[in-house]
Amino acid sequence: MEKTANRPLVVQSDFTVLLEVLHKEFDLVRAGLGQFADLVKTPEHIHTYRMSALSLWNAAAAGMKTAEIVAFLEKYAKYGVPTKIKQGIQKFVERYGLVRIEKMGEDLLLISDDIDVIKEMVSYKSLRSYGLCQLDAQTLRFSSNFRGVVKQALTKLGYPVEDLAGYSRGEELRVHLKQENEAGEAVGLRDYQQTAVDSFYLEGSRQGGSGVLVLPCGAGKTFIGIAAMEKLNCATLILTTNSTSVKQWKREILAKTDLTDEMVGEYSGLRKEVRPVTIATYQILTYRKSKEDLFVHMDLFNKRDWGLIIYDEVHLLPAPVFRVTADIQATRRLGLTATLIREDGREEDVFSLVGPKRYELPWKELEGKGWIASVVCTEIRIGLLEQEQESYRAAGARQKMRIASTSAAKLGVVKELLLKHPTEPTLIIGQYIDQLKQIAADIQAPFIYGAMPQEEREVLYRQFRAGVVRVLVVSKVANFAVDLPDAALAIQISGSYGSRQEEAQRLGRILRPKEHANEAFFYSIVSDDTKEQDFALNRQLFLVEQGYRYQIQQWQPALEESR
Repeated sequence: MEKTANRPLVVQSDFTVLLEVLHKEFDLVRAGLGQFADLVKTPEHIHTYRMSALSLWNAAAAGMKTAEIVAFLEKYAKYGVPTKIKQGIQKFVERYGLVRIEKMGEDLLLISDDIDVIKEMVSYKSLRSYGLCQLDAQTLRFSSNFRGVVKQALTKLGYPVEDLAGYSRGEELRVHLKQENEAGEAVGLRDYQQTAVDSFYLEGSRQGGSGVLVLPCGAGKTFIGIAAMEKLNCATLILTTNSTSVKQWKREILAKTDLTDEMVGEYSGLRKEVRPVTIATYQILTYRKSKEDLFVHMDLFNKRDWGLIIYDEVHLLPAPVFRVTADIQATRRLGLTATLIREDGREEDVFSLVGPKRYELPWKELEGKGWIASVVCTEIRIGLLEQEQESYRAAGARQKMRIASTSAAKLGVVKELLLKHPTEPTLIIGQYIDQLKQIAADIQAPFIYGAMPQEEREVLYRQFRAGVVRVLVVSKVANFAVDLPDAALAIQISGSYGSRQEEAQRLGRILRPKEHANEAFFYSIVSDDTKEQDFALNRQLFLVEQGYRYQIQQWQPALEESR
């Protein structure tokens, strides 16, 4: 029998859990722990996770029970699990579904089998404005107009609601997935894609129809969304990040279903088509002439009787769209994302308004089955040049980050990496336009940035996909939903401070499976002993969460030049 001292976890009384990185069962335990806890720190030998109310509610919504979570911790904990922690896990897990919403005519009911919970709700001043009317000891009634905001408010008060009020059918639209592609090859959902769709749909029950699916870039989230459309057979509004993504969704829908071009509309800065399936950008929805004006295009939510709304990259959902989403809780809502992390901290609003996490697939599990490329992640640290060091010492905090991120020494590393990988389709990604322009000019590669017309971008993307162009230098516009399946090398020269969200998107650009050696390389070039290095530690959290080992190398240009 294994001694407890050989186990990899230490469960602490403040709901943090420490995991030994070098333990033989690290990968297995990391994957299990990630189902109900969030990674918060990644020192070299010990990773720190935290169990929060939201992480435990999401676990409960995905079907995990208290006994399952406690049994996992007890199995791997060196010193056992404190009684306080067991009780806390039980409290949070059982809170999900303790209050439920059900329908009664035109109104809604808040129901709990615990009469003390109903008493507590009646006492909250913040809930009185929603017209709660007590029917009996276990039931409150309120107008269906407040369905979203009541859920939002209760989540903030620590009572995540299970919404069983059902959904409107929406305008009917028959959608059929094709059985084979244009080459005559059979196509269909992979097993995990089918599981994801089923986890959202839940056999058409009242529990199904709203929620978030968390899958890696390259796992076919677009195809999963299309399969959900086939399940529901209704008019669908798809919200996504940019015009490139709009076109990608339309291509996929036309290629994988029997819908015709006339049935699928684009709603962006370039076109304003409202059709049975309409694909819009977040940017166009949140457009207004000034801060005092109304959002010009937000009425798109009411232009058809949508039966399903798909939020692509739901972690980027803008605040104004949250407000509208609170008003359309009778419409089914599907969130798709590679990470639940939001830079603005509004994960609770995604949970209450779009829905809880219904399914999550670990990236390394998908890699192990060959559905995405195997990735080697490396951080290359460089020293600032002498004149940069002087400027850095004299600069303010924000300027320090820019000086470190745009160090001229990074160009040498880029050139070295291109020589090291002479045949790999390559993306050089960064934050600062001047820096990217300079590098593009020095290596004689095309540069794609926000001001470039969409048509010109599409030409370069097509040339990259065809192998005519091997290296693209890209700004933040390539973070989102750019379909470049052959990209196998990403060189990140600068980023948005400590954004784990951005790290996920950039890694996702090279994850699509490759025809020959199914491997890819992700390099981050970071200035040593600077603000940039501090932020890079936070960006690494995402990679470690997904099970990737992260190498750190010190660049030695003198050695390279002497070879």
